[in-house]
Amino acid sequence: MLKNIKLILPIMFLSIGLFGCQQNNNEKVDNEPSNTQTLETKAEVIEEDFVYRLVIENAEYSKNEPIKIYAELEYTGDKEEIEIFHSASPFSFPMVETTRNYEIGYGMNEPLLSTKLIKGEPLREEYRGSGGYGSQDKKEYIEFMKQIMNQEFPKGHYVVNGIADFGVIANEETGQKKKYKIKAKVEFSVNDSN
Repeated sequence: MLKNIKLILPIMFLSIGLFGCQQNNNEKVDNEPSNTQTLETKAEVIEEDFVYRLVIENAEYSKNEPIKIYAELEYTGDKEEIEIFHSASPFSFPMVETTRNYEIGYGMNEPLLSTKLIKGEPLREEYRGSGGYGSQDKKEYIEFMKQIMNQEFPKGHYVVNGIADFGVIANEETGQKKKYKIKAKVEFSVNDSN
């Protein structure tokens, strides 16, 4: 009888453990916004003498409707103007589609360019598209990315993880540079109908 109990107990604990794991694997991850959750469509981050804004014009779009996102960088310091150094653009718009958990990259050329910011006049740039895929990616992912690359967003919940990435010369005499990487987040959803 004691042998049977010694054999039954480990099997029972193993069954409970596997059942517990099974339950956790079937739980839906709460990446989707609830119907009562308000989507953040505007974000503003102040870092020292710079204000970074990330804006999406609507919280909800219809399937394949053009998505309007833009970023702004404003200088608010003591000088009349300041020169910033950046890649092809100081702005990038990487996203995550949370329903499918797909990352939508934002590639960019990386020359070293400069732009003058005039105090109180925001530099503004609109989102122009993103995404990409490789030959080893799954068919569903490739089809999704092809739509994104054509700026035809499928139904889903999207989070834009915007970045303003640039540098300035912090000390004119020494040429010492200071790097900024200011981040903000906005989100939107795409539905089947208007």
